[in-house]
Amino acid sequence: MTPRLTIGPIHYFWSAEKKQDFYARIADEAPVDTVYLGEVICSKRQPFFDQHIEATAERLERGGKRVVVCGLAEVMLKRERNAERDLAQDGPFEIEINNAAGLFHLPAGRAHRIGPFLNVYNEQTMSHLADRGATHVTVPVEMPSASVEAMAARAAELGIGLEVQVFGRAGLATSARCYHARAYGRTKDNCQFVCEEHADGLPLDTRNGEAFLRVNGIQTQSHSYVNLFAEVPEMARMGVTDLRLLPQEADMVAVATVFDSLRTGTIGPDEAQARFDGIEMTAPFSNGFWHGEAGHRRIQAASRELA
Repeated sequence: MTPRLTIGPIHYFWSAEKKQDFYARIADEAPVDTVYLGEVICSKRQPFFDQHIEATAERLERGGKRVVVCGLAEVMLKRERNAERDLAQDGPFEIEINNAAGLFHLPAGRAHRIGPFLNVYNEQTMSHLADRGATHVTVPVEMPSASVEAMAARAAELGIGLEVQVFGRAGLATSARCYHARAYGRTKDNCQFVCEEHADGLPLDTRNGEAFLRVNGIQTQSHSYVNLFAEVPEMARMGVTDLRLLPQEADMVAVATVFDSLRTGTIGPDEAQARFDGIEMTAPFSNGFWHGEAGHRRIQAASRELA
């Protein structure tokens, strides 16, 4: 089968204007099937773009894209519970649930997608969620290929979609604390939105000065960009239905175009590598999780040797 291509939600605190410009370009130029909208990391960021979601969704739909609105990964406060309740109600768009609080508020029979923050690690959990109305599951980024293959087979039996992140920083953890604010001597309640200063995350180096992680509000991310372009043919064979690209400070239209050519068989991995070499990136690539290795490693897909 030929997997579909998706643009995942923006994890960073980009301005409303920057997001609108980004999605306008995605609508007009990116060869993707589905775009995920909405704040998934910090509820304090929600008011800055929520008012634009409907207009942005309409713009994307005019560009031929399917729109899915996402819920929060971390739900602790009353306003966050209320946001999940509002998301779960019947509305014009598909929704993606990223926290169990969203499941609690779902009306009976409300179709929904399950996002990667809900940690669906096995076929049994996926089957249970499908019984509750889930039509699509995005697996956590750390899932190895053998596990994804087993889940893809079960997803096909259930008649639901299975999505894998193939590009963008790995989301490693979310916390009740805001490390981004703490790094600047501020509290979470008085963060003054310092995360807006780092459009691709705050670099966190080791004591030896080596790039290690990125901090994005309450989220800890990998420093490297996961890039599973060489593994796309294997995913297609497994029956993975959707390939997720996470927005980064890079030319995402160019990234999507490379993956589109890969999924349709227009180019192979060698040509894809050459094209990626021509796209300016702020981080190296990694694919270790897919191969059952440390996530930061980059492994040759064919030989499984370190690059």
